[in-house]
Amino acid sequence: MAPEKLQVLHALDVAGTQRYHLRAVVIAGTGFFADAYDLFCITLVTKLLGRIYYHAPGRGEPGRLPPRLEAAINGATFCGMVAGQLLFGWLGDRAGRKRFYGKTVLLMAAGSFLSGLSFGNSAGGVTATLCFFRFWLGVGVGGDYPLSATIVAEYASKRTRGALVAAVFAVEGFGVLAGCIVTLVVSATFQARFRAPAYEEDPMASTPKQADYVWRIVLMAGAVPACLTYHWRTRMPETARYTALVARDAGRAARDMSRVLEVDIDGEPDKVESLTRGRDYGVLSRRFARRHGLHLLGAAACWFVLGVVFYSQNILQEEIFSDVKWVPKARAMSALEEAYRVARAHAIIALCGTLPGYWFTVAFVDVVGRKAIQFLGFAMMTGFMLAIAALYDGLTSPGRRVWLVAMYTFTFFFANFGPNSTTFIVPAEIFPAHLRATCHGISSAAGKAGAIVGTFGFMYAAQKADGSEAAETGYPSGIGVRASLFVLAASNVLGILFTCLLPEPKGRSLEEVSGDHGDGGESLNGDDADVGDSQIVPL
Repeated sequence: MAPEKLQVLHALDVAGTQRYHLRAVVIAGTGFFADAYDLFCITLVTKLLGRIYYHAPGRGEPGRLPPRLEAAINGATFCGMVAGQLLFGWLGDRAGRKRFYGKTVLLMAAGSFLSGLSFGNSAGGVTATLCFFRFWLGVGVGGDYPLSATIVAEYASKRTRGALVAAVFAVEGFGVLAGCIVTLVVSATFQARFRAPAYEEDPMASTPKQADYVWRIVLMAGAVPACLTYHWRTRMPETARYTALVARDAGRAARDMSRVLEVDIDGEPDKVESLTRGRDYGVLSRRFARRHGLHLLGAAACWFVLGVVFYSQNILQEEIFSDVKWVPKARAMSALEEAYRVARAHAIIALCGTLPGYWFTVAFVDVVGRKAIQFLGFAMMTGFMLAIAALYDGLTSPGRRVWLVAMYTFTFFFANFGPNSTTFIVPAEIFPAHLRATCHGISSAAGKAGAIVGTFGFMYAAQKADGSEAAETGYPSGIGVRASLFVLAASNVLGILFTCLLPEPKGRSLEEVSGDHGDGGESLNGDDADVGDSQIVPL
């Protein structure tokens, strides 16, 4: 028979939304604001980097970053994120969620600031040091994923847990928008002060030396929100679920939550001992595979597919902006004007598609459930991508471009009112407490592996049949966009299939959905787990 639930866990599950819930969301959300700013601001300044460091006089076109190098800058960040997600996820289960929570934002602040100070005696030297610093930035950003999701999920009640975790992730939308605003303000300020002619009017004067300050300021600004959240994170108490179910300190868990909830809670050490007996199995054990193997496969695979699709969408934006004439040909603008126009186009997409999608998830995730929203998001992205691909030539003609922009904006809306949000929420809910951060780290690392596949896949898509790189944007227009959208639509179908492997956590306590509410030998399916063979590789 399953032991009675701990008072401290029951109190957390039934608590109404209180000040400490909102405080946790703000603290974690500020970190995700910095995460999103740091991740996406680089796409706003890559054209400026090409103009400054890769201009070849007499070529007739402004300089641009080679696609391989552009992919390498993004890839370095993603590789850092994979390392951070795996490392800090594991540390979160071994040493506590809070212990390294401040360390991640320190890494982010240092990575952002040093990225703006990238140095070298040549273009290759500057971009190499930029990749190095962006890698360490990625380690900090990656570590934020499993720790923030786990902390907020373990603080929340079962009725509002999805909305609170989704709200943390939704702050990303404001971070993306902030990156656009900072780029707009900085580029407009320098453009007003150092008026530069279009490239075709004066190639040498179209990129004033002051343009080098613009991209550095944009990248360094990401250190500000990361620094602001450090102090708050160090003052947060450890989650009661870690303290009771992993550290097995019933008294401390009760004391911490009595102070937070302002109620009297008993420590109940005997119940803690009964609940945690036999729960030392690792991720690589047979017992974990039997209980949660399909769940981990589903969570990781869905996030991998989403990574491929979502980051490929961001890359395709540049080509679509060009085809609908939102961003004119590079030779018709100065470097600073181009940075301004690119940021403005991204800001419109963020306002109309990205932000609303995030907050629709916050509003509905505890109403209709995680799986329903994930199914809907993958399905709607599939439909819009197939429609755009089939009608692409007509949609790029004058008079119909607004429809292309609208349809493409809806793919971002349903990415965020869909798997981009739910893949972050679900892994923080469905795994046992002693492996929760680790499994979230593995799932999110799979997502960034998908981002690497998407980024470098489009690098190879940029190659023409003769092996040369596409001249203007680095990506083939028309047919290349259409073929890419067909591939992404097929990837979304895989996401729908893998979603079927996941349980629905809506309205259930973390212990119920993960199996931590039963005794040490009870599996999720009611089968007896063999404790003796579960200790193969404790991780």
